[in-house]
Amino acid sequence: MSENSVKSPWPGPAGLIPVTNGKAEDANVYNRAFLDRIHVEMRIVDAVKPDLTTKIFGRTYASPIMMPAFSHLNQVGKDGQKPMVQYAEAAKALHVLNWVGMEPDEEYAEIAAAGADTVRIIKPFADHEVIREQIRFAEAHGAVAVGIDIDHVPGKDGGYDVVDGIPLGPISSEDLSAYVKSTALPFVAKGVLSVRDALKARDAGCGAIVVSHHHGRIPFGIAPAQVLPKIKEALAGSGMAVFCDCGIDTGYDAYKVLALGADAVSVGRGILRPLLQTGSKGVENKVKKMNAELSELMLYTGIPNTRSFDSSVLWA
Repeated sequence: MSENSVKSPWPGPAGLIPVTNGKAEDANVYNRAFLDRIHVEMRIVDAVKPDLTTKIFGRTYASPIMMPAFSHLNQVGKDGQKPMVQYAEAAKALHVLNWVGMEPDEEYAEIAAAGADTVRIIKPFADHEVIREQIRFAEAHGAVAVGIDIDHVPGKDGGYDVVDGIPLGPISSEDLSAYVKSTALPFVAKGVLSVRDALKARDAGCGAIVVSHHHGRIPFGIAPAQVLPKIKEALAGSGMAVFCDCGIDTGYDAYKVLALGADAVSVGRGILRPLLQTGSKGVENKVKKMNAELSELMLYTGIPNTRSFDSSVLWA
């Protein structure tokens, strides 16, 4: 942000923050409040209609707004609808990058068949061979990148997490490096919320990270957008892509996070309702609206393209 902005979005010398008991919804309230406290100055003279095209993993996409890494949505689809496939179809129509979370191989294959460029994010299974198998399966089905949800290691009982009855386990720096070396695809560490983990991901050879608290998995989690600038600064010169998610519901949210240093952002639960109500068309309409909002704010601030974001326009 500009020199006139403050480190905390909250008033007062120490930064007053909302009262919270650490629940996931409180983490997202904090995230929402942090984004809403960031204001934008106007730079109109010489501004031109912006170009939203964005390069990710060497490929060009129509927008820096990406699909989220949803999981298990086919279980709630009505009348035979498959939401996991539908939002992949929307990603293809929009020409944006698609992300997929925990899905069995047969489900992943069906999603990949929709034809969108897709990143497969794998849970940190205790059985590391399952991780390697899912990496190989993603490669065979045309994934553009693969990665691991590092923030899914802890469970709510103080031990390692269990998802769908499958035990998860720890991810060491050595494990992460081994997974990176096991594939020719870019490898993503998803769920990075500190400079420390960002540097460990860099040292392991990851090609990208997602700055995220996974919709509030960590109690009292810091807003991803708040820690993003320090992470971006720490990774300067590394060549790593830095993505961000959590609470990005409008193109204005996307603008702020991109100005804070993200190379691209994932819309999350903002597409959930239109997806479940009207399928791929609902998702397309939502993202098109977000793209229009992003373009609007870029034009208001004289940002001509997605390579030119400038944090000095932001004020807290």
